[in-house]
Amino acid sequence: MIARLSGRLAAKSPTEIVVDVGGVSFALSVPLPTFERLPEPGSPVSVFTHLHVREDALQLYGFFTEEERDLFRILISVNGIGPKMAQGILSGISTADLKSHILSGNSGALTSIPGVGRKIAERLVVELRDKISRLDGASAPAGGSSSPEGSRIRTEALLALTSLGYNRPAAEKAIRGALQESPDVESTVESLIRAALRHAPQ
Repeated sequence: MIARLSGRLAAKSPTEIVVDVGGVSFALSVPLPTFERLPEPGSPVSVFTHLHVREDALQLYGFFTEEERDLFRILISVNGIGPKMAQGILSGISTADLKSHILSGNSGALTSIPGVGRKIAERLVVELRDKISRLDGASAPAGGSSSPEGSRIRTEALLALTSLGYNRPAAEKAIRGALQESPDVESTVESLIRAALRHAPQ
């Protein structure tokens, strides 16, 4: 199985790239976040890959980070979601937001992703919540634990801060600051929110 390709980026578009490895060119479908982070054609590049096998074709998918590939594989494990839809989901929402909405059960937010209706959104929440929580470091700001309970507390604290009017980057920074100052504040949602507010911009 092809796990990673390292070579020269021969061409790129928002949905597909070509990587030249030792004179052999590989075409890979990519989500938009991967495209946006790739260098200009002609530059050295290394991408994580997933090989999707069909009866009539072999399709390579490429990802800038291992986290993106892990989420892609989790998405295609859901009944009714194929590689193309998974690629579209990863193109329509950040990995952090996707994990946050699934962990918090916010299926309504998932329907804002192009191509994701109510039934698919509910299926994502039901089938993937446990899998997402088991991902190493899922939704874990620096200094936080990676336990499912810790992930839930951080997710709820993040949602609370954004509902108070803080934008997501500021809220995440405030939570990281609180956890770095005292990891014990993660014991409850309330204590983490109070500590994060001390680090939030005034």
